[in-house]
Amino acid sequence: MEALTALSGLASGGRRSPGWQVQLRVDYVVNQVMKTHRGQSEDVIKQAIQDQLRVYGVVPNKRQINQYAQAISALPQLPPVSR
Repeated sequence: MEALTALSGLASGGRRSPGWQVQLRVDYVVNQVMKTHRGQSEDVIKQAIQDQLRVYGVVPNKRQINQYAQAISALPQLPPVSR
């Protein structure tokens, strides 16, 4: 599983587009949900993303959340970690 590489854009010499902090928060939440909810129904994933984004003060974009949820639900579930 590869994480999103949004942090690479932070080394661009201090010029950042408006909303860059919001996108970092979205990327972080989507990566966390991808680890815990992959392979589950889109509705469950949408709710998890929305709930976690609100914790960070981000009002979710429904179209973007739908795309993330569709992609995450199509992923196979991770096998349990054995220790």
